[in-house]
Amino acid sequence: MTQSPTRRTRAAGIALTALMASASVMTLAASPALAVPAGGYGDLVAQVSPSVVYIEVTEKAKEVDMTPNLPQGMPEQMRRQFEQMFPHGGEVPERQGVGSGFIISRDGTIVTNNAKVIGADPMTDIAGIKVDTGEDLPAVTFGDSGKMRAGDEVVAVGNPFGLSSTVTSGIISATSRDIHSGPYDDFIQTDAAINRGNSGGPLFNNAGEVIGVNTAIFSPDGGSVGIGFAVPSDLVKTVVADLEDDGTITRGWLGVQIKPMSQEIASVLGYDSPKGAVVSSVMDDSPAKKAGLKDGDIILSFGGKQINDLRDLTRAVASTAPDKQADVVLLRKGEKLTETVTVGTMAKSKA
Repeated sequence: MTQSPTRRTRAAGIALTALMASASVMTLAASPALAVPAGGYGDLVAQVSPSVVYIEVTEKAKEVDMTPNLPQGMPEQMRRQFEQMFPHGGEVPERQGVGSGFIISRDGTIVTNNAKVIGADPMTDIAGIKVDTGEDLPAVTFGDSGKMRAGDEVVAVGNPFGLSSTVTSGIISATSRDIHSGPYDDFIQTDAAINRGNSGGPLFNNAGEVIGVNTAIFSPDGGSVGIGFAVPSDLVKTVVADLEDDGTITRGWLGVQIKPMSQEIASVLGYDSPKGAVVSSVMDDSPAKKAGLKDGDIILSFGGKQINDLRDLTRAVASTAPDKQADVVLLRKGEKLTETVTVGTMAKSKA
């Protein structure tokens, strides 16, 4: 089965238009957590729908060189015929895509998937854009994605295939999914129907709080088969706050190459299953090198966070502020050690 992202076209020169998903602007009042009533999700949808927006993306037309790569020694007459068939330049027409987003502040801050406006983070596929309407907009709030469990009910609101304000419901199928789309994979999996155009839209809990941003699906044909993925709100909140500061993402950097522990090593160490991250190499002049980390070290915890697999270390380091010290608990030749590292700065990702 192939991975079919629901993301929109992304390229330099993107013009992005955010349109309100409803004709009226409403003020949202706080409401208590909603259990699923016998009548369905009508009250919840009425509460959150005015904050979901329609995103239209246009990639501007651009000139490209369409001259064929002709072999040397081709007869001149044949060469002229080919050059007449293929002009030296051509224009790739505009391409358009649609998606979803949602308002998180009354002054017009909108969260969506990776775009190029306030700022974007391609590594998590999250972006922030801003609209100015001259009046307060209906905003939704983030919930705690860390409290969500497999089996909890969720509602997705978005614009699949351009059909605005489409509502689907389902449950959380799993948490902390790695779909191999990037180093910070930690997705919520849901069976709520998500299709092309839902990308960037919110996934709500029963209290009407955003607990995820819909971003990808697994599908053999591009349509929903009940396997969708959302970026957890706890990660989205951190990314958006950083983007609003200066349009870039600041992440910590350790400077090591890592690999998983083998089952053989785990057995020798007396573990039931592999855990930690094995250092395969330490970069020169890196925070890890300065802290004394060595090839073959097995990192068990970083900054107080337990490291069970490679993603745990990647996220723990990235979420640590540069220049901050962190204790690294590791195994070296069977001996447990603690080293203190001063975290460096990963190269910034600009919008």
